[in-house]
Amino acid sequence: MDIFAFLKNRFPKLYAEQNFSFARHTTIGTGGVAAAAVCPASTEQTAELLAVLRREKIPYCFLGAGANVLPSDGRFEGVVVRFSRLDGLYADGNLIYAGSGVTGGELCRFARSRLLGGLEFLTGIPMTVGGAAAMNAGVREKHFCDIVRRVVAVEEGKVRTFSLSECGYGEKDSVFLGGIAVTGVYLEVRESFAEQIERECCYFRTRRAALPKGRSMGCAFVNPPGDSAGRLIEQCGLKGARSGGAYISEVHANFILSDGASSQEVSRLSQTVARTVREKTGISLREEFRRIP
Repeated sequence: MDIFAFLKNRFPKLYAEQNFSFARHTTIGTGGVAAAAVCPASTEQTAELLAVLRREKIPYCFLGAGANVLPSDGRFEGVVVRFSRLDGLYADGNLIYAGSGVTGGELCRFARSRLLGGLEFLTGIPMTVGGAAAMNAGVREKHFCDIVRRVVAVEEGKVRTFSLSECGYGEKDSVFLGGIAVTGVYLEVRESFAEQIERECCYFRTRRAALPKGRSMGCAFVNPPGDSAGRLIEQCGLKGARSGGAYISEVHANFILSDGASSQEVSRLSQTVARTVREKTGISLREEFRRIP
């Protein structure tokens, strides 16, 4: 089946792109090509699209800002579903509704312009709202689950609203990672002052400035309870370790950087790190990034 032609015929008004490059749309800059990428314009169109893809047994995956993901090398004979056109953004009292395609920067600027605080910890994180809701993005002090109140999503081709308790949030985890498409999120905020918001944004911006520069997926491993993945990796002497063009940062050991690497090389290095840490410390590290498709 010509997947791109099928989509254009079935959804003539749907934005679709042929031969979508993962390398150009991910922060790690690796990966192959997908047969097609699409950007639905509404939650309802997302539900219709996913129902058709499921019925026709066409593989698909979701992609937000392209951070914290490792795409496969080679060609993906399927569809990449992106949500950049789901960019609704409005405030109602202490709630902000943000479509899944809203970026972290857009969300923070919107809240700041209305003197609404509570989102400052998202400053500088490469994210879309949908990806952050699915991955439970955040920092040491605070995660997305701390501000989520409801999530609008498409599950098995049907629109559904999830309460916070139904989201199944854990450390960089949620029920949405099981193939449920987030299309919008209601976030709880609070009234604040311009000076306070700027002070907190500056704090988190300064912290992020110390992270390694270069192409990466962000942190490669979830911190185990009461410990730091970066500390464990450094303790095992793995700073600077390489697999082809992939290497462990000398600045922060929980970052795998790419110097023209393939996804296979990144994956091989990640597996080597996890195995070495397990053998030397007895601690099993869980990859923070998601493998797609």
